[in-house]
Amino acid sequence: MEAPARGGGAPLLVLLEGGRGGCYSSPRMPAQSDERPNPDSLLAVISKEEAEKRRGNLKIFLGMCPGVGKTFTMLQAARVEQANGRDVVIGYVETHGRKETEALVEGLAKIPRRLVEYRGLRLEEMDLDALLERRPHLAVVDELAHSNAPGSRHPKRYQDVEELLEAGIDVFTTLNVQHIESRTDTVQQITGAPVQETVPDRFVDLAEIEVIDLSAEDLLKRLSEGKVYIPDRARAAALHFFREGNLRALREIVLRLAAEKAGKDVHEYMQLMHVLGPWKTGHRLMVAVSASPFSEPLIRWTRRLADSLGCPWVAAYVESIHPLSTEEEARLGHHLDLVRRLGGEVATATDDDLVCGLVRVARQHNVTQIVFGKPGGRGLLNRLRSHSLLDRLARESGEIDLHIVRVEGEAKPARSPNRWHLVESPGSSYGVTAAVVFGLSFLNLALHHWLGSRSIGLIYLLAIVLLALFVGRGPVLFAAFLSAVLWDFFFLSPRFTLGVFGFDNGIMVGTYLVVALVLGQFIARARAQEKAERRREQRVTALYLLTQELSSATVMDDIVSRVVEHVGRTFHAEVAFFLANPMEKGLYSVPHWASSFRVSEREVAVARWAFENVRPSGRFTDNLPLSQGHYIPLVSSGNAVGVLGVRFLEEKTLTFDQKTLLQACANQIALVVDRQNLCEVAEHSRLAAESERLSQTLLNSISHEMRTPLAVITAAVSSLPAESRRKLGSEEVYLEEIASASTRMNRLVENLLDMARLSSGHFKLKKEWCDGKDLVNATLRDTEKELKGREVEVRVSSDLPLVRIDFPLVQQALTNLLLNAAMHTPPATPVALTVEEDRSRQEMVVRVSDRGPGLGPDGGSHLFDKFYRGSGAPPGGTGLGLSIVKGVVEAHGGRVEAANRPGGGAVFSLFFPLERVPEAAASTKG
Repeated sequence: MEAPARGGGAPLLVLLEGGRGGCYSSPRMPAQSDERPNPDSLLAVISKEEAEKRRGNLKIFLGMCPGVGKTFTMLQAARVEQANGRDVVIGYVETHGRKETEALVEGLAKIPRRLVEYRGLRLEEMDLDALLERRPHLAVVDELAHSNAPGSRHPKRYQDVEELLEAGIDVFTTLNVQHIESRTDTVQQITGAPVQETVPDRFVDLAEIEVIDLSAEDLLKRLSEGKVYIPDRARAAALHFFREGNLRALREIVLRLAAEKAGKDVHEYMQLMHVLGPWKTGHRLMVAVSASPFSEPLIRWTRRLADSLGCPWVAAYVESIHPLSTEEEARLGHHLDLVRRLGGEVATATDDDLVCGLVRVARQHNVTQIVFGKPGGRGLLNRLRSHSLLDRLARESGEIDLHIVRVEGEAKPARSPNRWHLVESPGSSYGVTAAVVFGLSFLNLALHHWLGSRSIGLIYLLAIVLLALFVGRGPVLFAAFLSAVLWDFFFLSPRFTLGVFGFDNGIMVGTYLVVALVLGQFIARARAQEKAERRREQRVTALYLLTQELSSATVMDDIVSRVVEHVGRTFHAEVAFFLANPMEKGLYSVPHWASSFRVSEREVAVARWAFENVRPSGRFTDNLPLSQGHYIPLVSSGNAVGVLGVRFLEEKTLTFDQKTLLQACANQIALVVDRQNLCEVAEHSRLAAESERLSQTLLNSISHEMRTPLAVITAAVSSLPAESRRKLGSEEVYLEEIASASTRMNRLVENLLDMARLSSGHFKLKKEWCDGKDLVNATLRDTEKELKGREVEVRVSSDLPLVRIDFPLVQQALTNLLLNAAMHTPPATPVALTVEEDRSRQEMVVRVSDRGPGLGPDGGSHLFDKFYRGSGAPPGGTGLGLSIVKGVVEAHGGRVEAANRPGGGAVFSLFFPLERVPEAAASTKG
């Protein structure tokens, strides 16, 4: 069953009370405990605020889908911040060619994008290091859910943003609701479109959200006008994702998410200011979970009510000082797992008074409604206790509303809980207690001659106090009654008779019995509280020691070894540690070598199921419970990074405390493993960048060293006088070969140098206003020799405006295109060169077409890769020419396209963006 889409409302508290097996109340704690804020919750809110002061502020412009105007609104807000005197820098913005959006980009500082090579493609990514070095007040980063190219420092852009926030930089970003992790399944179910990129909810919770709202009708109108996609894609989108029903549902999800976020902010404010509430800004439901069999039907009833109200819900477990039996532990674990499967949140509290604990949790979570099981069961005592619990809850809940729900008969009744816990101790304790009391009686008979009956009563009372330190509450009560009977029979006059004779004896026996019972109960309760505190201390200590051990681990092998040792020692178990395989996006088929639990193939399959489904599996779960081990997925940032397998050496049921501690350890281990993985990725990226830098340096050095001898050879050949050439006769052809080879080698060196400059990412374009005709004429002069014997058709638009480019670089790119056409086509084959303006896109388009064999069956998908040469290419050349063409054009903000020419041949198109020509430059052209 899927979790409901949460609305602006808030958690329903369901208190389990159903007569037999229902909840019960222990003696009340002081009333003022209800008024105290939960220190853990208060500390969490304060810590969050302190962390936010050190971090940068994140603002998310949230929309229901593409096209609602998120980027446009974000840039408007960024310009307002700039006008207010803040340093605003664009880290990454995708305008999608929309003129209105591009106009907002003008005037804002930009960080050049980082080029990443991946499988023959050159991908553009945000330059995180440059942005951190620049350290602006505000960074504008579009498309938060974007997945970075392989080899980047972080796999996801939201992780880049997180690093910016940690550096104290404020961030504006955009996000569609389908990319929020908790909404992915719902959106996919509605639209049928798979969602691959997600952002964790915890990241969204830290942000300020501005909803960019647009009605479905207005968005469809924008789509039809071509303001979202080009016409062909717009028609396809309108038939699938952009259906009116889909858009209305997505809009509702966005608005509900915003309302829920506002509700969480109100909750945190109430925690910080110690406002008990509730503030009924919306419905909040909560169900109290216990070991009662009536919990399960009430949990399901609460989920149905939360669905109908469209609000979140929480399940509360109030842990008392009394331990649960094995059967109760198993039933409680089943109930908590059911809550999580149904989309609820589990909250725990510790209190010996059930009503006080539940009311405190309800106020902490701003609960507006409590659902209470209708009292039932047989027996006067059960009914009185149930009605007393209901009356107290109604009286102490204050402004919280109550629902009384009948669940009798929906579950099998269990043994009624022992109100006084009289049978929590084994029978041997009662035997020991009886032996102590009888032995003390024989001793008192021997001392009776010297001691009076009152002194003997005090000796009995001392024995009761001492027994309470070693036995349970039931044996203490038994000892109190037994000692009172023996004291009366053997020592109070008339002796050796049962009965209290005389007013003084009645007062003395009654007082003794009351004091013995109270002291015994008080000490037994103190012992129970001590045991409960010791259990909690053991959990905290185990988690602290694990954190301390992992904090000093620096490599993965060390982390795994310490985890296996600590978990095995804490839980008396064998441990198997499985790591995720980043290459196959799965789990390694064998556990880490440091594991102490040797698993079979079947156990590996169980661990793989836990990894793929991100849910515990194996023993003590409902998923493959016949396995030897208990497997917990290690989840960090919403992704599984491994699996922890535990096989307990003792044949026993996993208790609630152990489950809680094991899950807490797994969460801590997952964070450390994820941190180590990120460190390794960062190190690999650093080494790759250093290797690339060294190779570029070497290439640059070799290229410069080659230029000097080439220049000398070329100058020597060209400087020979004509008289000397005639004397050589037929050997003059060798001079021509030397000159031709020198020219070719010089062009190769220039290509290597240009590629080194482009790959470094640090070169600056020297742009100037140029005439397209001058560019064509200069290029034809440079390639006159190579194009000799070919018909070159040149067409340049007469009204072509000036273009702002780096003239030598663009000339080199165009030269490479013409030489490529000459190299890959038969001699005397014509070549066409056209230069025209595309006014709709505001671009200058340069096309070089030939009548050669074309691009081949793959359509030239690798044409622009470095050092790529086609299978039919003639000997010579390095495969750098077209790579340089692409690099030069993209450095100017343009793009390159290659396609087969109708009728045979290939056509290469270069697109350069046109800028508004200043009057001075225009007058110069004229």
